[in-house]
Amino acid sequence: MDIDAFVVRNQGAWFRLGQLTDQARKPRLLSADQLDELVQLYQRVSSHLADARVTYAGDQALVGRLTLLVTDAHSVLYSQRDVELKRSLRDFATVTFPRAVWGIRWFIAASGALTVVPWVVFNVWLAVSPRAVDAVGPAALRDQYIHSDFVDYYRSGSASAFANQVFWNNVRVAVLAFAAGILVCVVTALILANNGAHAGMSGGLFTNVGEWQKFWGLILPHGLLELSAVIVAGGAGLRIGWTVIDPGDRTRLAALGEEGRRVGTVVMGLVVAFLMAAMIEGFVTGQPWPTSVRLGIGIIGFLLFWGWTIAFAVDQRRNDMSDDRRDRHDRSAARKLTKFDPGRAAPTGARATTGPRP
Repeated sequence: MDIDAFVVRNQGAWFRLGQLTDQARKPRLLSADQLDELVQLYQRVSSHLADARVTYAGDQALVGRLTLLVTDAHSVLYSQRDVELKRSLRDFATVTFPRAVWGIRWFIAASGALTVVPWVVFNVWLAVSPRAVDAVGPAALRDQYIHSDFVDYYRSGSASAFANQVFWNNVRVAVLAFAAGILVCVVTALILANNGAHAGMSGGLFTNVGEWQKFWGLILPHGLLELSAVIVAGGAGLRIGWTVIDPGDRTRLAALGEEGRRVGTVVMGLVVAFLMAAMIEGFVTGQPWPTSVRLGIGIIGFLLFWGWTIAFAVDQRRNDMSDDRRDRHDRSAARKLTKFDPGRAAPTGARATTGPRP
């Protein structure tokens, strides 16, 4: 094809590609259809560039022009993907995850009770009952556990390897507590109660010998965030179990699919909490620092994660309530307009109430 004919035939597509590329530098100005058009034009002009480099290699101006168009469009398209990824992550952190957590708040409360009640019962029982303490195990083993094994656990191996081990263990427990909810809540409840009972037994042994400060000083720095995240994962599992028990007006399969997608985002968001807790447990809990310092770091991590989540959950709840009120107001106004519209046709067969009678 003659070079002039090549340019005349394709310059409209080149101009449009340049136009859309400039517009795409501000993503809000580009619709979904325009983005699709941009991708198609990018692919087409890329083929034009390949042809020009072979057939019209002597015209450096043409090759340079097409190279610039394709390069600009390429950079914009890939930066657009980065923008969309950042937007998706931001929406997940500020809307999707907080809203999902708020939606299962009563199941989280039940999960907390299933964990805390056995914890308190076993802690108090072992703290005050010598017979219960003797039932746990021989005195030599108890003494070794209290004075060496418990502390050594947090100082075993490198901090990074220990943090990695803790992270994956916590994720496994959370996923298990969530997935087991499908068994009508029973297995999830047992997992939560078992976690609480074991923590209560450890606390009771330390309290019985007057070492409760050591126990809480090693548990709370990472435990505030770690245990609360496990409780929330358990709440998600209980929600799944309750869906099996009471699917409402949906089939059980449809209800499980819908609720699984909704509360599954909770478990995804908890990965961040488990990562933070593992970093604290690996790099802070076992350090020979004052308890106040280690505990302070744990409290900061706890408040950062849950403060963020609760703040955005409350904000989303407020926005949802405002939208509901606006919708009710609009529907009410529409009914009033329909009711008092003088142009509305009279019902069939209605008699006139004014004017002369025949």
